[in-house]
Amino acid sequence: MADMEDELKCPVCGSFYRDPIILPCSHNVCLPCARTILVQTPEAEPPSPQGRPSASASDYDYLDADKMSVYSEADSGYGSYTGFAPFVPNQKSPNGVRVFPPAPPPPLRHSSLTCPQCHRSAMLEERGLRGFARNRLLEAIVGRYQQSRAVAARCQLCERSPQEAAVVCEQCDIFYCEPCQRRCHPARGPLAKHRLLPPAQARVAGKPAPRKISTCTEHELENHSMYCANCKIPVCYQCLEEGKHSKHEVKALGAMWKQHKAQLSQSLNGVSDKAKEAKEFLVHLKNMVQLIQENGVEFEACLVAQCDALVDALNRQKAKLLTRVTKEREFKLKVVRDQISHCTLKLRQTTGLIEYCLEVLKDNDSSGFLQISDALIKRVQVSQEQWVKGALEPKINPEFDLTLDNSPLLQSIHQLDFIQMKMAWFTFDPNSAHPDILLSNDNLTITCNSYDDRVVLGSVALSKGIHYWELSVDRYDNHPDPAFGVARINLLKDIMLGKDDKAWAMTEGGICKGTTIGVLLDLNKRNLSFYINNVQQGPVAFENLEGIFVPAVSINRNVQVTLHTGLEIPNHIKHVKSSSSYSPKSKTKY
Repeated sequence: MADMEDELKCPVCGSFYRDPIILPCSHNVCLPCARTILVQTPEAEPPSPQGRPSASASDYDYLDADKMSVYSEADSGYGSYTGFAPFVPNQKSPNGVRVFPPAPPPPLRHSSLTCPQCHRSAMLEERGLRGFARNRLLEAIVGRYQQSRAVAARCQLCERSPQEAAVVCEQCDIFYCEPCQRRCHPARGPLAKHRLLPPAQARVAGKPAPRKISTCTEHELENHSMYCANCKIPVCYQCLEEGKHSKHEVKALGAMWKQHKAQLSQSLNGVSDKAKEAKEFLVHLKNMVQLIQENGVEFEACLVAQCDALVDALNRQKAKLLTRVTKEREFKLKVVRDQISHCTLKLRQTTGLIEYCLEVLKDNDSSGFLQISDALIKRVQVSQEQWVKGALEPKINPEFDLTLDNSPLLQSIHQLDFIQMKMAWFTFDPNSAHPDILLSNDNLTITCNSYDDRVVLGSVALSKGIHYWELSVDRYDNHPDPAFGVARINLLKDIMLGKDDKAWAMTEGGICKGTTIGVLLDLNKRNLSFYINNVQQGPVAFENLEGIFVPAVSINRNVQVTLHTGLEIPNHIKHVKSSSSYSPKSKTKY
C-alpha cells in the first residue's frame, strides 16, 4: 500500500489531497491549491479554444475566503493581471483588530486553471471552482491510507528497532521519537515554523471522514443517478429534466459503474504484466551489477597477472643482458691488466739497461769500456727491437660494442591495449602454475611431480569471441584422470580442475596416450564444447557462461600434456550440429 503514496499527494503542495477536485484532463488537485494556481486574464483577451465561458469574479467561491492570496503573485507563484490597488489598513475595531476598507470591485475577467501535471488549461464556468466535481473516492482512499499509517505511531527515522513516536510533523508528515526529533528536526532555522503534533492528534486528524454520497455539481440536493456517455460524467435526474443531455446517450449509473470497473480491471492486467516484467528486469539489472563487480575484479586480476608476467620476462631478459655486459667488462679488464703487467716488466728491464749504460758512459777507462761495448751495444739493440710497432698501443677498445635496441619493446608497450583475439595464441603460464607443475618446450608441455592433481592456467584471459585449442596426451599411465577446460583466475590449484565453482572441465571419456583433446570456447553463444580426436563429446558441455575465462588443465605425475594454440576452428567442428549424440560415459561435468 505504501507504493501508491505518490498517487495520494497533490502535485502542487506535495501533501496528501485535501478536498480534491477533478480537472477536465482527469488529473486531481487540492481545492485550496486550485485557488492558488488560478490565473486571470483581461476581459479583452480571447478565451482558450479548450476553455469554457467565463463569469464575473464575484461568482467565485474563493473570493470571500482570501482575496489577497488569490491575486498576489508572491503567494501563488503565478503571474496575473490584477489591477487592484494595494490594501492599506486605516481603521481599528474596538478589540484592536485592523479593519480594511472595502475594496473596489474588480473588473470582469476570464479565469483559467492549468493542470500542474499535463499543463492543459481549462476555463472556469460560471460557478467557478465549484464547477469541478469533488473526487470523493480519492478523498476516502487518502483518509484510509493516513489512518493505516497513524496506527503504528512508530518513529520513522530510527535505524534499528523503531521507538514509539513522540511527535509528528504536520508539514513533513513524519513521526519522530524524541532523540530523532532533536537530531533531525530541531526547532530552529526553516524548521522552526513547522508544527509538531502528538501522534494521537495525528491519528485523529488522519481519520477518514464518513463516506459522503456523491451529489450533482449543478444541483447539490440531487444525487447522481445516471451517466452521460457523451459528456463522460454522472448526472442527476434534474439534469435530464432540464434537457441538458437530451440528445446524449444516457445510461444507468450502476451499469456503467460495473462496466468501467471491468474495463479498469482489464487494463490493470496489462499494466500488472508490465510491472512484473519491470521487477524481473530490475532483478536482472541488480544481478548484472554483481556480475560486473565480480568480472571487474577478475579482469583486474588477469590484467595485473599479465603485466606482472611481462615485467618478470623483462627482468629475466635484463638479467641476461647484464650478464653479457659483465662478461664483456671482465674480458676487457683482463686484456688490459695483462698488457699492463707485460709492459711494466719490459719497461723495468729497459729502464735498468738505460741506467747501466749511462753509468758505463761516465767511466774514463777506455780499455775497460772497449771490452764490454760490443756486447752492451747488442743488448741495447735487442731491447729496442722488443718495442715493436703496436707494442705501445692498447689491444682493446675501452668502449663497449653493445647497443641495446629497446625501441621495438617501447613501441609495443605504448601500443599495449585490449584487443579481441579471433585465434588466441598462448602458452602455459609458469606464474599461475602450482609449484608441483613442471614446464618445458617453451612452456607448451607440462608434467607434474606429485601424485595429487595440480592446476596450471594459460597465459591469456578470454572474454569475447570464439576460441579453439588442442592438447595432446604424450604420456598416460595408470588412469591418472587429467582434466581440461577453462577456469576463473582465482580458482583452487591444488585440487582437480572443476572440483570447485571456479572451473568448467572435462575428464576421462576415452582418453589414452596419443589422444588429442579439442576445447571450443564460444563466448558469443556463451558455451563450452569438448572434442576427442575430432569427435564432439555431446552437443554442448556448459552453457550460459559469463565473464572472463582462462584456459586450464589439471594433471598428476602420470600424465604429460602438450598444448597447441592459435588454431583455426576445423571445418568439421564449424558444421557440427548441436543435436549430436551424447554419451554420459564420455565425460564428466563438474
